[in-house]
Amino acid sequence: MYSTSIVAVSALGDALRSEMARLYFSNYDGADESLFFGDLARKQEVLLVRAGEQLVGFTTMLFFEREWGARPIRVVYSGDTVVDRAHWGQQALAFDWIARMGALKRERPEIPFYWLLLVKGHRTFRYLPLFGKTFYPHWSVDRSDLKPLADALASEMFPDDYNPATGVVEFRRSRGHLKDDIALPSPAEIAKQDINFFLQRNPGFRDGHELVCLCEVEPHNMKPLTLRLFGSGHGLD
Repeated sequence: MYSTSIVAVSALGDALRSEMARLYFSNYDGADESLFFGDLARKQEVLLVRAGEQLVGFTTMLFFEREWGARPIRVVYSGDTVVDRAHWGQQALAFDWIARMGALKRERPEIPFYWLLLVKGHRTFRYLPLFGKTFYPHWSVDRSDLKPLADALASEMFPDDYNPATGVVEFRRSRGHLKDDIALPSPAEIAKQDINFFLQRNPGFRDGHELVCLCEVEPHNMKPLTLRLFGSGHGLD
């Protein structure tokens, strides 16, 4: 059985931070503790997944508001997302993340809400079609209407590394990339349309390059299961 909790980053104790770092470095190379903890400090919340007492996954989140098109919008930016490879089949992280997004949408239902996700691995990219009907970039649906906002957000956050021509944050030096034994998809996975698309759009993923993705967090863009989870809500511990 899996259990989840959402905790403010400011409330994380040293032991839990260290446990998160160990899990991160079991999956990623190219970073160090300074980078990991510095990135964590810039987030607001973390969703933790446990199997019994063991931490087996987490994702970090930052929320902010911006003016866009002469009106306010709200954005959730997903930071590091890590699941222990022995627990890749679990759905607790994705399902409770969706419920948390529903709770946040209900706080300000009148404001358009977007999910900004930077993707450095094919497994993370697959969270997008699990959540939404469409998003940018998509392999079969033209959502180029979202590109200007994606460009603006990525350029603001990564002014020295974002390439709007490719839609990829192309770090000159890796700030974290998947270990070689888990970075490459299998031949069967490469044959899948969404994974093949990701590999084409982000050919530098093994060097820590990150594909900038943007998805509307709105009921009209959700699949039936997502919409049910979105309505269930999930508060901060």
